[in-house]
This record gives sequence, structure tokens and C-alpha cells, in this order.
Amino acid sequence: MPFPLHRMRRLRNSSWAREMVRETSLEPSLFVEPFFVREGKGKRDPVGAMPGVFQLTTDALIKECAKSQEVGIGAVILFGIPSKKDAVGSEGYSETGIVPRAIRELKKALPDLYVVADVCLCEYTDHGHCGVVSQDSNGLLLNDPTLELLAKESVAYADAGVDMVAPSAMADGQVKAIREALDDRGFENLPIMSYAAKYASGFYGPFREAAGSAPQFGDRRAYQMDPANAREALREVELDLEEGADVVMVKPALSYLDILRRVAERSPVPVAAYNVSGEYSMVKAAAERGWIDGERVAMEILTSIRRAGADIIITYHAREAARALAAH
Repeated sequence: MPFPLHRMRRLRNSSWAREMVRETSLEPSLFVEPFFVREGKGKRDPVGAMPGVFQLTTDALIKECAKSQEVGIGAVILFGIPSKKDAVGSEGYSETGIVPRAIRELKKALPDLYVVADVCLCEYTDHGHCGVVSQDSNGLLLNDPTLELLAKESVAYADAGVDMVAPSAMADGQVKAIREALDDRGFENLPIMSYAAKYASGFYGPFREAAGSAPQFGDRRAYQMDPANAREALREVELDLEEGADVVMVKPALSYLDILRRVAERSPVPVAAYNVSGEYSMVKAAAERGWIDGERVAMEILTSIRRAGADIIITYHAREAARALAAH
């Protein structure tokens, strides 16, 4: 017999009862907090389009990650900002690049912190694309040369002590190439979180300011997914699972909750969702103008992502959300 709705309304009259009947819950342990790490020392440069987000030197990064750990966030994902760029993004896979150095320092200072590294070349290439591009006027992504460099980047991060790699370039076969390279170097147990369903979205703008990764020509629609497509996402996820992905991701999250639900219903592995920069910045901008209750809206968004099926939520709201959960 269905539970009468009027009884549910009665139960919501107290905070304890509301918690008792709540179908979806959030915990800080679900969150992965993104950080942008740059060269230098003692720097904490604000990102204009993302209030509360900074480009951090490694010493400042360690302090911020320690604060996140204190409120129950156990995992972070790193994006690098190099001092120099070139056509093949060589700083991305250099053993002395900014991200490998940051990984080593983080693991030394905070050994219990779970460190994920984004694997892509857009931050490191002078053209802003996610891999090697052709030299003709088309500027198309060259898939096989890109795979080779993504594999090298993953191995560099593994050598530095990373806990998980997260390929985001959307190059065909990237998970397989990375898995084989890691296994060949003895990293058979290092997991891969694949950006399996990554859409060519307008919500990435603030991130591109933060990471300095805006394309200098063309766009990424040739290798990222059309926002109109749903079945394609399921095929992309299936291919990455066949290649050995240990976690699959949907990105962005908020406008793709239907995709997230469909992936979660089919995936035999954990599903991550990336609550991306534009989604974050819209909340912050509206809250600054007094149009919305920023904390309440952020928590509602994160709850919706969890309700749609995410096991892991990558979000810039992570620390404030963890504090809000502790306060309530």
C-alpha cells in the first residue's frame, strides 16, 4: 500500500524527521575539490570569473588542501599552469613539470589526501587544444600522436605518486593507451577516471580563464560531444569501460542530469559528475547580487547531482558545502 503523502508532510514538521525520510543525502566524502597549481612560491592569485577560486603555488596549495581535509574532503584533482607552453604541451608530461612536483609535495605533506591528476594537454599547448593538432588551416586534433603524449603524461604523474589519473582530452582510445602505458611501467593498480561523456559546453568559460586554456583558433566540437546527443554518451561510456576505465564521468553535470541518470543506471563502475566552472560561477554571481541564497542553491544543485546517480561529485563548492553539512 502506498505511503500516504499527508503522513510524509507530517513527518517533515521536525528536522530529525526530515532527515529520517530524506531519500538522498550528501557527505563531504563524496566531493573532489579542483585546484589550479602554478609556478612560483607564496602566490594565491584569484580567478576573476570564479570567486573563491585561486591559482596556487605548491606551498599555498598544501595549505588549502589541509583546510579541505579538516572539513572532511578526502580527494582533490589538480590542473597545472605551466611557466611556458609549446605546440605539443611538453610541460604536461615533463617529469619536472608543475603537476608532478605538486603531487610529490602534496603526498609528502598530506599522505592521506587522495590526489587525482587531470590528464590533458590544453593547459600546456600554445594553441589551447587538448593534444597535437595538424599544421594546416583545419587545425584538426591528431588522435594517435595525442594518445602517445597523454600516456606519457599519465606515467609522469604515476611516477610522482598520484593516486588516480583522469584523462579528459576525449581522444579516441585514450583509456586503452593510458592503461597499457601504466601497466608497462608497473602501475597496474593505478585507477583511471575517464571523462567518458564530456560535452562541448559553454559552461567551461571560467575554467579556461583559470587554467589559461582557451583555444587560440577553432573550437573543441570535433572531439567533444554535441550537447544534443544522449545515445552517443552511452556509447562513449561503453567504449571507455571496455578499455579499462575504473570510474566514468559525465561533464558538465547540471544540464546533463538526464545523461548522468542513464549512465548511472548502466555503469558497473562508480560514476563521477563534474559540477563545472560555469555552473559554479552562475551561482556565485547571482548570490553576490542578492538574487539567490547562494549556499542553499549550491546545496540544491549538489543534491540533484547526487540524486541523479553520481557516486563522486567534482565541485568548486566542495569546501563550503562540507561546512554547510557540518553546520546542519
